[in-house]
Amino acid sequence: MDGIADMGGTSGWGPVPPPEVDEPVFAETWHGRAFALALVSYGVAGGNVDAFRHALERLDRDAYLNDGYYGRWLNGAELMLTDSAILAAGAVDARARNLRGEDVKEPPIPEPALPDYAPTAPGSLRTVDAAPVFAAGERVRAKDMSPAGHSRLPRYVRGHVGVVERIQPAAVLPDTNAHFQGENPQHVYSVRFRSRELWGADARSFALTVELFESYLEKPHEHHQPNG
Repeated sequence: MDGIADMGGTSGWGPVPPPEVDEPVFAETWHGRAFALALVSYGVAGGNVDAFRHALERLDRDAYLNDGYYGRWLNGAELMLTDSAILAAGAVDARARNLRGEDVKEPPIPEPALPDYAPTAPGSLRTVDAAPVFAAGERVRAKDMSPAGHSRLPRYVRGHVGVVERIQPAAVLPDTNAHFQGENPQHVYSVRFRSRELWGADARSFALTVELFESYLEKPHEHHQPNG
């Protein structure tokens, strides 16, 4: 789905700040706690990392941006817990208001409805018997599609042509795994795009490499001539 999480390559966000020197792992104590809570929560909710990413991309603009990076993780964890009925909708807000001294009735604890999901192996790498469809050095086109559900195909590469730099190990397909519809492992390709192919002739000239699943790619149309 095309949500607030797919911000890459879009304009209007200002320049990218330089990296911090000696940046701490967690700038504030609560950041580490939020990180741990998110990891525990999507395990308790019977989920996986792709389902968690899908929860993040379903957050509204305020929940995604205004609460900061680790606030976003907490909001995503809460959404996964309510999806699985571990928490009732509004339960966290009601508990927080009661801790502030307000007299708010908390919603009843629901009956959990965990997804029917179990990974076939640890991690996301898998073995695929079929040979890769595309080869290193081959020109490919990222499909121009807008999936209704989760996808790791960035909007800014859709419909554009690049060159396969490397074939990566096969991995679980996030598009189905996020919805507990099967792992459907596929070959993954490192595809190199020219900046002017993605953003037009006025863009500063550089190359960008994106990791793309096989089902995201197709052979380019014969008439397409990529910009330099």
